[in-house]
This record gives sequence, structure tokens and C-alpha cells, in this order.
Amino acid sequence: MDFQTRIKSHFDESFKAHIDSLQTLSVPLEKAINIMSSCILSDHKVLACGNGGSAADAQHFVAELVGRFERERIGFPAFSLTSDTSILTAVSNDYGYEDVFARQVSALGVQSDVLVGISTSGNSPNVVEAIRAAHEKQMPVIALTGRDGGEIRKILTNDDVELCVPSSRTMRIQEVHILLLHILCDGFDALYMGD
Repeated sequence: MDFQTRIKSHFDESFKAHIDSLQTLSVPLEKAINIMSSCILSDHKVLACGNGGSAADAQHFVAELVGRFERERIGFPAFSLTSDTSILTAVSNDYGYEDVFARQVSALGVQSDVLVGISTSGNSPNVVEAIRAAHEKQMPVIALTGRDGGEIRKILTNDDVELCVPSSRTMRIQEVHILLLHILCDGFDALYMGD
């Protein structure tokens, strides 16, 4: 097996996914930065959810908001809905895994908070239900998806923004998702602290 060719193909694919995303997502990404900034600067909070690698991305994103991104600043109110094993297992056991995030959005979210829902396929039932719960609370949604946006794309409103990575490979979508989350953090910090 020629590993050098295989390795190079991964870099080439990743570069293409990043360039394609730049061309399609710069405008919606700016809208997402503004939605998140408006939320935090009006003393509201960000809730984030996802499954598997997307759960890790949700936790990473929240850590950047509560801690700091690249510059010193105060922490901002953000919660990962993927982190509390007691809540995850209790809600999954009593209501079903599809309600594991929606139940938390209903309990913790208020109007003008923001939900960041991450699903590489756009079809994760529990992220879809979390978005529905956010809409019931009149919370805008920033949805990070891939492929064709899946079921999530179908339920988003004009108050929401979808950041759909134009790729069909999960690993490429995940790579771009973490970049998008870092850009959200950088954009917010630039608005909050100046460039």
C-alpha cells in the first residue's frame, strides 16, 4: 500500500472541503456570529448539542465560550447538553434518547437564548427534537450540518442559520465543523473586544 498517496489524498480532500465551505458559508457564518453575539451581549446563553464527535465539538465550543478562545476575557454563559451523564441516562431511560437534548432545552432555555445543534448528517433525531424545542421557546438556532442538511434543514426558520458543509464524508464535515466553531468564537471575540 502506498501510504504517501493515501495521506496526500486526505490532505487534498480536506483542503477541498475547506475551500468549498468558504465559498458557500461565509455569509451564513457572519449571520451566525451576529446571532450568537446578540444573544450573549443581551445576557442570554448558548446551549450546544450533538452526538459522538459532534458531542465533543459541542463541549469544545462551550469550553471556548466559558473559558476563553485566544484572548483573555470574561467567561460567557454556555452549556453543553452532552456532558451530564445523569441527565443523559435518566432522560434516555424515561423518555427515549430522541428527547435527551429537547428535554434540557425545554428546562434550561428561554426566549433569545441560542441553540447550536451539530449533526454531520442533519438527521440526528435528538438534535432535530432539540431544534423543535428551541423553536417552542423562541430561541434562534445555529445548525451545523453536512451532506444535504437532512431533516434539520427542513425544520429551520428564517430566524435560524444553517452552516451545511458541502461534503458527503463524515470526517471532512467534522474537520470543517471545528473550524466553523472556532470562527464563531473569533468573530464573537472581535465584536466583544475589538479587532
